[in-house]
Amino acid sequence: MNLNIIEGGFAPSDDGKCAVATDGMVSTAFPEATQAGVEMLRKGGNAIDAACAAAFALGVCEPQASGLGGQSHAILHFQGKTIAIDGSSRVPSLAHLDQIEGNSQLIKGYRATTVPSTPAVLGYLHFRYGSLDWSEILQPAIQIALDGYAITPLQHQLQTRELKNFLKIPGRSGAHYFLKDGHRPYDVGDLFKQVDLARLLEKIAWHGVKAFYTGAVAEQIDEDMRQHNGFLRSDDLAHIPWPVERRPLHRNYRNVKVFTCPPPSAGRTLLLMLQILKFLPKQLLLERDPRSFHFIAEAFRKALLNHKERPFDPNVYPQLPDDKKLLSSGYAKGLSASICDVIDATLPLQDIYSAQNDTTHLSVMDNQGNAIGITQSIELVYGAKAAASGLGFLYNNYMSSLDLKNPSHPYYLRPNARPWSSVAPMICFYQDKLWLVAGSPGSERIFSTMSQFLFHIIDGEMPISQAMINPRFHCSVGGTLSIEADRFPSDVLDYLRSTGYKIDVREPYSFYLGAVHAVLKCQTGKTLFQGVAEIRRDGSAAGVSNLSTPAL
Repeated sequence: MNLNIIEGGFAPSDDGKCAVATDGMVSTAFPEATQAGVEMLRKGGNAIDAACAAAFALGVCEPQASGLGGQSHAILHFQGKTIAIDGSSRVPSLAHLDQIEGNSQLIKGYRATTVPSTPAVLGYLHFRYGSLDWSEILQPAIQIALDGYAITPLQHQLQTRELKNFLKIPGRSGAHYFLKDGHRPYDVGDLFKQVDLARLLEKIAWHGVKAFYTGAVAEQIDEDMRQHNGFLRSDDLAHIPWPVERRPLHRNYRNVKVFTCPPPSAGRTLLLMLQILKFLPKQLLLERDPRSFHFIAEAFRKALLNHKERPFDPNVYPQLPDDKKLLSSGYAKGLSASICDVIDATLPLQDIYSAQNDTTHLSVMDNQGNAIGITQSIELVYGAKAAASGLGFLYNNYMSSLDLKNPSHPYYLRPNARPWSSVAPMICFYQDKLWLVAGSPGSERIFSTMSQFLFHIIDGEMPISQAMINPRFHCSVGGTLSIEADRFPSDVLDYLRSTGYKIDVREPYSFYLGAVHAVLKCQTGKTLFQGVAEIRRDGSAAGVSNLSTPAL
């Protein structure tokens, strides 16, 4: 791996997708959120301050993917220590399977929501690792909510797609807040203001994060849920879902050490995928011929099946070791060797679960040696499609991420259970020096997006800007291969069809195939940071330079 090629081939872009700076970098899925993080760095805050401000801002200006009603996971490197943050939400205490009529209640509507954890996660991160005043962290989000932001083409497209689902919700609370006049999509460029959400954020800024979970706000949520036959109550909120600090999982990929989040997150799947790829010839990964795509697709299938067939909840089985067998070189070598020239018929040939969820990710580094990646979500696009009356945020639909059939399953739906997660943010080190923080949304496609991004950098010696833009594909356990068809040669598609895959044609630069937001600290230059924001979404990367604080 030649760092001079990887880091030296990067250049900033006029569209804000690629940026350089000397004293810190922020990359998020929305320009206003990126600027919120940059503002914290300019004020002398650290990476955690910037990430928390950006995360709150994303909840305002990217409501289709995150918000106060969702959950968040994170990985951070702070003062030389790398830590995983398990920010799982919780199932309400009244939620029993015998109270649920059909799975549809868990996909949208008031009964689909778990106890939101995002406010607790951000509050904890700031309290434990931040340096600026709490009120400063929330001020950008409050201002965006009051002043408004311009609706993007992507948001218009998603509102159009989800219109019927918004209008099916009793009371149409989500439609009231997030559709124009409560019944149609906003036009591109429309100014979207959120006064009720701004007032709620002001309460949290003034009284602390507990103001979301107790007192008047909790009573409003309780009343809203009772009126619409939902499960969530003020008692559930008072038992605040504070995050748990966990030891991150890590493995080497070539000469780069990759740290990521353990279960209930899906970092294990990402690391297993990288372990399998290590035993495939490097040249095979880089060739754009049909055979290489087939071998990578089979690796996707095997890694994903291991994730689903071997669920593990550290809260249920804390005495078990950290996936030593599943992430061993010997196990990965066996999986790699089992890939043959045709689709593996011993794996399931039908998809065993759906994957239509949405998420967002942000990455930050500062000039003090700290880095953080936060992946936050409300599960489906626009979550449960139901919003908290008078408060202006969408409820999540994480109840849909629990098992409904097997009571022995670690993520079986029962009161106070935690949902399973597909997120896999990562922090990478080169020769034990902080190098890269990155993550992506995309449900089951997160691990495939991140593994492609990483091996294009490490094996293909691409700058992070090129690795982000590079064509992507994904293969489900059942052999459905989603591919940006217009960006791959026709002979590749023909070969993959003949090999047995079901081809799911996606548009170029498909929203479906993830959204990388990454920050890199150059090892070949002095304190130079590079940042990329996904071309498939609305975001931007931006940094700060020439701060008075000396870089480490």
